[in-house]
Amino acid sequence: MNKPRRKGDAIDGILLLDKSPGLTSNQALQKAKRLLAARKAGHTGSLDPIATGLLPICCGEATKISPFLLGGDKRYRVRVRLGVATATGDAEGEILERAPVPALDRFGIERVLERFRGEIEQIPPMYSALKQQGRRLYDLARQGIEVERPPRRVRLYELQLLDFGPDWLELEVFCSKGTFIRTLAEDIAKALGTLGHVERLRRTRVGDFDIERAVTLERLEAMPLAQRRQLLLPIDAAVTSWPAVRLGDEMTFYVLRGQPVLIPKLQAQGWVRLYNRDGAFLGVGEVLDDGRVAPRRLFKLSKT
Repeated sequence: MNKPRRKGDAIDGILLLDKSPGLTSNQALQKAKRLLAARKAGHTGSLDPIATGLLPICCGEATKISPFLLGGDKRYRVRVRLGVATATGDAEGEILERAPVPALDRFGIERVLERFRGEIEQIPPMYSALKQQGRRLYDLARQGIEVERPPRRVRLYELQLLDFGPDWLELEVFCSKGTFIRTLAEDIAKALGTLGHVERLRRTRVGDFDIERAVTLERLEAMPLAQRRQLLLPIDAAVTSWPAVRLGDEMTFYVLRGQPVLIPKLQAQGWVRLYNRDGAFLGVGEVLDDGRVAPRRLFKLSKT
């Protein structure tokens, strides 16, 4: 039996989407995929429906680069509402408890925030996509089941107080992968002597990508298809901060067959971008302890 033909075109590239509130990440992905008429696409890290901001959409071969975006650092702007705890840790959840908010001043807030800068431990919220024995935590939470979650270590590179009022804080957070902003909001509120939840959340950076280059679904819908596809960034745009390594023909031959190669006088360490002699992107590699470069993710060369 012949397999049904997949809908859409085989296009490669990364769309920087500015997700609107009220949509799940998957709903935003499916709309963007349809607007691009893409055969294959995936997003790189969920945003809650209440959240807005940067959601990179990887099309075609670019889906191979998505693990590196998932593991990238993120930047958020968040408003924390104090005095109220909700079931989900954000404004969409049922109110569970209220508490008075102590008088706030900048010095006192900054002293509390200092405790959260650097490496910290977080207990993941029940309303999260993490799995426990094969089941999503949020599925268990919706059934009223709460399970023990081991703490996770994350890093907050920056935690800035942008503004505050009698019962709210406006923060900017630059953090490592796996950081739960809802948990952070609750923990900061607790350290201030009250309760809290996320009232608004906007993601402004993912890895090397910034929100300033992103486009909304509304803008996409107003464009013809050709113009939408012109917004797609090349795959290697996701790793521009990594060193670039250009390979000769012989090295390219071996790399494309998955074999490490020795590159004389290479100064780079860790992850690198790999290109052939003509500058075509081949994929990403890792510098081994012996100085060789091993290919880790390879991409099909674009046809000319």
